[in-house]
Amino acid sequence: MKPIPFYKMSGSGNDFILIDNREGVTPETQIRQFVVGSCRRRLSVGADGMILIESSEAVDFKWRFFNADGSLPEMCGNGARCAARYAFINGIAGRQMAFETLAGIIEANVREGNVRIRMTNPQELKSKISINVAGETIDAGSIHTGVPHVVTLVEDIEAVNVVETGRLIRNHPDFSLEGTNVNFVSVDQKGEIFIRTYERGVEDETLACGTGNVAAALILAYEREMTSPVSLTTRSGSQLTVYFQKKGDGYKEVFLEGDARVIYQGELWEEAWRM
Repeated sequence: MKPIPFYKMSGSGNDFILIDNREGVTPETQIRQFVVGSCRRRLSVGADGMILIESSEAVDFKWRFFNADGSLPEMCGNGARCAARYAFINGIAGRQMAFETLAGIIEANVREGNVRIRMTNPQELKSKISINVAGETIDAGSIHTGVPHVVTLVEDIEAVNVVETGRLIRNHPDFSLEGTNVNFVSVDQKGEIFIRTYERGVEDETLACGTGNVAAALILAYEREMTSPVSLTTRSGSQLTVYFQKKGDGYKEVFLEGDARVIYQGELWEEAWRM
């Protein structure tokens, strides 16, 4: 098959392969192998996920978003910001746009290398839950921000074993067969917020997670009465900012803003994804 043009992009350290698939250039009958093979680090392009931009009859476009393991999550905040900038750069949409995801319609505003997206309304906010893992009780909150998230506050963000503890919580029976993403958050004496995330589907710590930052900001707002906007420093060092309005015991008008960078363009050869 012919080489497939792609962009490599990064949203605050979350990296993705983006492909214009409106003409059906990807191998549909082998799509999972294509995704997993292409997202392998060192053996291929390498990425946290792949985004296929496809045609929509309702809005500017729709996407199919895949985690690196080939799974199809409902939403990815950093991926959505990269998709929006990709669509603008390639003339698929204007600076203001809307696109379809499994979580619903996402609206975006592209400002140079910075993108703000309107999230779907968060659901299922639970505060002060207890999770028993490896003989330890972890206090946390949980919320669905397009995908499920657990948020736990820690004293020392550097001391957390994100992969080991995150994996235990991600697979905990309290979170059904689908599991959950896990965020560890600390607030220093100056009030600066730091976050590290174990991502379901990547099955590792990532440098940033957009929906995780939204989850953390809303849990902090609920438990510590923080007001909008809330900015969090991700593992990459980039900041993501979350805007929201309180509505009763929940939140609405939730926006996520941060950088969405083009790293490079290329052509994906078949030998890059064949395993």
